[in-house]
Amino acid sequence: MSNLLIMEDTGRLKKSFTNGDIYVGNFEGELPHGKGKYIWLDGTVYEGDWEEGKMTGKGYIVWPSGAKSEGDFSGGYLHGFGTFTGHDGSVYRGNWRMNIRHGLGRKEYPNSDIYDGSWKEGVHEGSGRYSWNSGNIYIGSWKDGKMSGRGVMKWMNGDIYDGSWLNGYRHGSGVYMFADGGHYSGTWSKGLKDGKGKFYPAGSKHPSLRRICSNLGYDDNTKGLPSQGSSINSEGSETSKPRVKRSLSERISVGGLLRSSGRISHRTSSLDGNWSQRHPSVESISNDFSSKLLHDSDESQSDMPDGSPVVYEREYMQGVLMKETVRNYTEQTRKGKPRNKHSVKEVKKKSCVDIFEGHRSYYLMLNLQLGIRYTVGKITPVPMREVRSSDFGDRARIRMYFPRKGSQFTPPHNSIDFSWKDYCPMVFRNLREMFKLDAAEYMMSICGADGLRERSSPGKSGSIFYLSHDDRFFIKTLKKTELKVLLRMLHEYYIHVKKHENTLITKFFGLHRITLRGGRKVRFVVMGNMFCTELRIHRSYDLKGSTVGRCTDKDKIKENTTLKDLDLSFEFQMDKLLREYLFKQISIDCEFLESQQIIDYSLLLGLHFRAPEHLKALLELPTTATNSDSLPRTDGIIGSQGEIIIPPKGLLLVTHEPSFVSTAPGPHIRGSTLRAFSVGDKEVDLLIPGTGRFKVQLGVNMPAQANHKLLDNECDSNEVELFEVYDVVLYMGIIDILQEYNVKKKIEHAFKSLQFDPQLISAVEPKFYASRFINFLKKKFPEQP
Repeated sequence: MSNLLIMEDTGRLKKSFTNGDIYVGNFEGELPHGKGKYIWLDGTVYEGDWEEGKMTGKGYIVWPSGAKSEGDFSGGYLHGFGTFTGHDGSVYRGNWRMNIRHGLGRKEYPNSDIYDGSWKEGVHEGSGRYSWNSGNIYIGSWKDGKMSGRGVMKWMNGDIYDGSWLNGYRHGSGVYMFADGGHYSGTWSKGLKDGKGKFYPAGSKHPSLRRICSNLGYDDNTKGLPSQGSSINSEGSETSKPRVKRSLSERISVGGLLRSSGRISHRTSSLDGNWSQRHPSVESISNDFSSKLLHDSDESQSDMPDGSPVVYEREYMQGVLMKETVRNYTEQTRKGKPRNKHSVKEVKKKSCVDIFEGHRSYYLMLNLQLGIRYTVGKITPVPMREVRSSDFGDRARIRMYFPRKGSQFTPPHNSIDFSWKDYCPMVFRNLREMFKLDAAEYMMSICGADGLRERSSPGKSGSIFYLSHDDRFFIKTLKKTELKVLLRMLHEYYIHVKKHENTLITKFFGLHRITLRGGRKVRFVVMGNMFCTELRIHRSYDLKGSTVGRCTDKDKIKENTTLKDLDLSFEFQMDKLLREYLFKQISIDCEFLESQQIIDYSLLLGLHFRAPEHLKALLELPTTATNSDSLPRTDGIIGSQGEIIIPPKGLLLVTHEPSFVSTAPGPHIRGSTLRAFSVGDKEVDLLIPGTGRFKVQLGVNMPAQANHKLLDNECDSNEVELFEVYDVVLYMGIIDILQEYNVKKKIEHAFKSLQFDPQLISAVEPKFYASRFINFLKKKFPEQP
């Protein structure tokens, strides 16, 4: 029972509850309504507005611990704008949603750290600024409480990093600017330099930051803060050659490290809301920071017209310097200039890209997302069944018209009017199910708010390539002839893929066509990305087995250039059983392609190089031991002549244990776990020191040893390769399977045979193409004695 009485001094009512709680204030019926004060048995006190028995309006709460909250309430929750002061002295002032920090807000932590920016579900997400009590400052994108996306970090010693981040680490492309004026532009992986880059010593000529940012593929203005995936970690010691005097920026002191911030995650809990709005203060600070950074960089460049001409081209593997070339800056700038002194513009080969110049390519992306969202959503509710003969062919399709203003079946959109055609929807739906692709995840990956990234075409086709934001899917435009080939062979392809779960042939997940006003048509196919892995792909090769024209101009090789047959100077040694599985499946796949009269296909091979563990240990000096706990330390072995000997095993094959294996981020890989000869014919996982444990499948996470024989002309006074043997992780698949050996190819074969050896050109009949392809790969993967 509860008692109700009138308080004589205030005229307000007081109600005592059987559980010991007390309410003093206004009522409507038996429920608190209006102004009132509620005291819980444990001493917690709320005073403020009520509505039908719930805290709604303005008010404040004080807890027995000393924590207090003041602001907007709704339905019994802190909801709206409010201030929370914790018992530890922390203060948050900003937006809330159902007791969760959500929206824009500022939090001052007990240790004097400050975060000012966007929140989602109780953690930092969106754009924000974090200031550490040490003086370090980060301004940029956040996700799930960690620095992820584009951002700028400034250390108290004056060093600055501007680039990509992921899970609190530098990860991706970026520029590291040292306090003494030196610059390093390159790529990082989980906080370590990984891949190619260029170092410009202090006082040297170097491109402006705007130019460097442009070359690395992101805008120099942090206002946009694109959502890319990099790390707070030790910058690492720069390995250098003694004959060239180095600047201070080469020897990174412990002051350049972010000691206490590490990987930040102040997690509570929360819900979704309009968290994507930018905080005015964050935006102005971010823009000011970026503008000053750009101005200082450009100004220092203009002040040093006669700087040192030395530029260091470097290549790192997990923070270890593996290769360095010293170049003259004038030589470097001359590289990018056209050889023709009259600067005549090269005539561009016409392709479907010309239809979508500039912003129109953006329209194509929107059309693609709208169409896939509609057709996948339409086919998903249909009960699952086996495919029929009527599900194949040009007549098995879904058509829809998408006017800009919307219609009874389609939403309004910001693109241009277009017609949509989805080919063989039931077949591709079953293929997606076969590879355990959830329809919602598939749509979110391709059609989500993060959008698609356009990639330059690696070949001569002139196709447009898109990559999903999570790297799981490639989308490529097709020629009309390629679409016809795929439709013709789709039934046999479906049977082949269903029968051989370990097939290396490209995985197709959708075939579509967009028709624009005027009748222009763009056809494209959705494929699985063979290089969807958390390990960095340091080298990629497109291998056909032919030699005519199969090399890359050295002056045109960039960080992500896909190299060709004659560029591959490695031979790979693999476990006996892994190699046996590999060539058995390649033979099966080539037999299928031969039966479909397909040529010009290639093996796309990706290499992830592992830095020798003993070199990592040598770099972990006492002054740079911030992250020593995260990397295994292995003593180096020194030979009689003082040379460093490569340890025999940097990668380990261990007995398969599903509970320990990382399956992300390639869930569309269907193959079974492989067995290895070296562990007694048991299923195996790949154990990578300092990284994790991975399931070994055909074409995925396959360990090998890459042997490279150095020739005399490959070594000069300015270039040194430290090793001839590398531990590598291989990723591979057979791509470009839509070229028939038709009349056109037969004519090409006859014409090129007059100029070159007929057995070395690409256009040859399918049986010989398959045989040559397999023999070439067997030479690169020789059988061990």
